[in-house]
Amino acid sequence: MSLKDEINYVKEELTSDEKLLESAFRLERIYKKHKVKIWAVVALLVIGFGGKALWGAYRDYQLSKANDAYLTLQKHPDDKAAQETLKSANPRLWALYLYARAVKSGDAKALDAIPVGDDALLKDLITYHRAVLGSRPGDSRYYADLSRVEKAYEALKAGHKDEARQLLSAIAENSPLAPIARLLRHATL
Repeated sequence: MSLKDEINYVKEELTSDEKLLESAFRLERIYKKHKVKIWAVVALLVIGFGGKALWGAYRDYQLSKANDAYLTLQKHPDDKAAQETLKSANPRLWALYLYARAVKSGDAKALDAIPVGDDALLKDLITYHRAVLGSRPGDSRYYADLSRVEKAYEALKAGHKDEARQLLSAIAENSPLAPIARLLRHATL
């Protein structure tokens, strides 16, 4: 390499170092000007992610506590401590537990005492089982096909074959109750 090439090389290195130094000074000026804002954003991010992690850990703890209480109640249904734990840790699971117990025992009064809140599914199931415990067909959005079969059976008993046929035709062929519906349709002939 000639002396001239080496001088050009050194000049290029100095200009690139100069540019790097200049950008570092620019960053320092920006940092000094916006130091409070930068640290506020960093603090908010740390608090946000930390809070989210803490909330997730707390929610997992509550779910674990509710699951343990539910498992205890399945083995020992009269355990008052497990009942209170489940009621406070997961009220929706508590309501489902009360629902399952009431349906299993056939207690219509216990169904009425269940705290439903805004749970549309549980409201529908309680209404349906209240009707079933009263020995009448119930309306249900979730047990729609079963409701239709029950109503069709009641219509057949009353001698209303056309009504029964109409109810049974509304049951889809891929429904688990389709074979029963076919049998009842044959009874309408």
